[in-house]
Amino acid sequence: MHCKRLIASALTLSFAMLAALQSVDAAERVKVRGTVESLDGYTLKVKSRDGDDVTVALKSGWQVDGVVQAAVSDIKPGDFVGIASQPTSSGINGAIEVVIFPASMKGTGEGDRPWDSAPNGSMTNATVANAVTSVNGPTLTLTYKGGERKINIPKGTPVVTLAAATKNDLKPGAGVFITGERSGDSTVSANRVAVGLNGTTPPM
Repeated sequence: MHCKRLIASALTLSFAMLAALQSVDAAERVKVRGTVESLDGYTLKVKSRDGDDVTVALKSGWQVDGVVQAAVSDIKPGDFVGIASQPTSSGINGAIEVVIFPASMKGTGEGDRPWDSAPNGSMTNATVANAVTSVNGPTLTLTYKGGERKINIPKGTPVVTLAAATKNDLKPGAGVFITGERSGDSTVSANRVAVGLNGTTPPM
């Protein structure tokens, strides 16, 4: 009898673990880009760039980051940046947007990975090793653990940095960028929201 109970307990635990794994797999990582429609408690309504209405369920302890305009001239060797880019005919990736991270966030998401803002796009979070001025704008050499990437920043590329913000900045019409998980009911859950301040549109 004792053996049967052990087997039953083991099976119950196995099924519970399987269910947990399936629920993780069912959660799809998504990025929400758009403007705020409303904020009611922990529920944020967003009109996406595609015109869809998206409901974002904010997790307990959620945080908000402000996004403000910056300039290419603000980027210095040693700075930690996040740059979305795509391949060009020159063989050097061209930037689509640049985020200059505050010193306190150095190392955040370090590395090079695919990014969905452009065909064959990538996101490189890395330290600026050096910058070379060129006709098409500065070319930065970015270094991260395990590699490096050169990225040219054409004139007109959006450049932003992060600033303090509060939930009061999530006003209707404010631009937002959110990374979260979408479950079967199409609601996106997230613990962080990036909101544009002073009319800035988060370019991420």
